[in-house]
Order: sequence, then C-alpha cells, then structure tokens
Amino acid sequence: MNGIDQILRQHDIKPSYLRMKVFDYLKQHMDHPDVDKIYKVLAPEIPTLSKTTIYNTLHLFVEKGLVTELILNHQKHYDIRTIPHAHFQCTACGQIDDLEIIPPALDPKYVAAWQINQVQLTYFGVCASCQK
Repeated sequence: MNGIDQILRQHDIKPSYLRMKVFDYLKQHMDHPDVDKIYKVLAPEIPTLSKTTIYNTLHLFVEKGLVTELILNHQKHYDIRTIPHAHFQCTACGQIDDLEIIPPALDPKYVAAWQINQVQLTYFGVCASCQK
C-alpha cells in the first residue's frame, strides 16, 4: 500500500491491514482527525472495525513516534506531521490548521532538570471562513 508497510516496519510496527488503512487515512487527510472521524470513514469499508481498535492503533503510532497526539478542548486529535510546527484552531467551527511556526525554545537554565518530550503551541481564534 504505497510503501506504508515499510514506514510502519521502520518504526517497529507490524503492518496489519488495519494499521496501514489508518496510516493511509492520516496521510490523505491532514486535518487532525479524532477517532470518531476516522471511524466514520473506515467503518463502511471494514465492518468489523471498532473505535477501540482505532484508538489502540493511534496510541501505538504515538508511542512509536509516527504520529503526534494533540489535545485541544479535551479532545484528542492526531497529526501525522511530527516536525515542529504550531496549530490554529477555529473557536467557531473547530477546524485545526497547521502553522509553519517553530515553537520557541526554552532557556536551558530554567528546564535543565526536565526531560521535554513534546511541545505544542496552539493559537485559538476565528478562521477566515467563519469571519464571513
């Protein structure tokens, strides 16, 4: 499936059909979906699919560094782009967009004792479409 099996193997993930479908969905839809959105799209094609299976698959992807988990307004969203960038979430429609802004680095003297595993920078406001 377009090299997805190789990508999964590179991250020590066994490339099952479902895992490849979820990863392919994330590659094709970079709109930071949640489990419900992925389920609604894939369930008609995979009748035995459950939300729990999708959640477990995404959790594995996050654990292996293949996907980033965003928690916005108490809702988990998934981002296939793992390079540093920021996000903008519209408070009217909920749309999440990537911003090509590298989150600022922290002064090492303040965080010397910490191990920072992830940085999330999100701006909230009203998108151009909702302003019309």
